[in-house]
Amino acid sequence: MVEQHSSADLDAVFKALADPTRRDMLRRLAGEALSVSELAAPLDMSLAAASKHIQVLERAGLVRRTVQGRTHTCRLEAGPLHAGMEWLRHYERFWTERLDTLERLVRAAPSSPQRRKP
Repeated sequence: MVEQHSSADLDAVFKALADPTRRDMLRRLAGEALSVSELAAPLDMSLAAASKHIQVLERAGLVRRTVQGRTHTCRLEAGPLHAGMEWLRHYERFWTERLDTLERLVRAAPSSPQRRKP
């Protein structure tokens, strides 16, 4: 059974994951906490644009930002990813059933005739 999560929460998670820049940020944050400047450094965009991506991740609950002086540090908050995985897992049985059916059909199909040599 799918746990009931707010539709808005799931929408925010999937919206955040829909962008490759934000997925890259999450991947890098999985290794360690990084400042906004460190997150933005390898990207071909302004610090302001990178900050907007981080705000999307924050609204989804995937990133927590702390401020110490002028340094904004971001940390991964993986909890909301669990809600997305649970939602997807509910539909996994449909994929599995279709793949099982395809496997049965392939196994039941007669072998293709061997080509004759000219």
